[in-house]
Amino acid sequence: MIIKHTLLTCALFISATTVAATTTSPIIKGTNYLSPYCGCCKEWVAHMKDNGFELENVYQENLTPTKIKLGVLPEYASCHTAQIEGYTFEGHIPAADIKRFLASKPTRMKGLAVGGMPVGSPGMEYGDQKDSYNVVAFDDKGRTMVWAQHN
Repeated sequence: MIIKHTLLTCALFISATTVAATTTSPIIKGTNYLSPYCGCCKEWVAHMKDNGFELENVYQENLTPTKIKLGVLPEYASCHTAQIEGYTFEGHIPAADIKRFLASKPTRMKGLAVGGMPVGSPGMEYGDQKDSYNVVAFDDKGRTMVWAQHN
């Protein structure tokens, strides 16, 4: 009886381990350009890591040339800019919005942006305070559409 119970327990453990291993999402890799002096950027990177992203950080004193090269309009600029799977992601965008964007692979859109640094967005948490903000999708001509709203 003890042997049967032990074998059953081992079989259940192996089965559960196999299911867990096969349902784990692959890591999504990218590059994040940020200032060496910005703490909230590092908090956003931690949020991304907690949600299955692995970002290589490239520290730059002046991010403006990178933002211009990647098509980020000044009104949507924030403190960091990431490139993931050929798309540009500007500012404190929630990882769930980026995952949804990457899953849909929009051909017309170049990326997502959250302009400024809204309180309550990932990396900008401050107690229970939260600003309302939009995540906008943008194309190479500067046209935008609201991708997600957060309150």
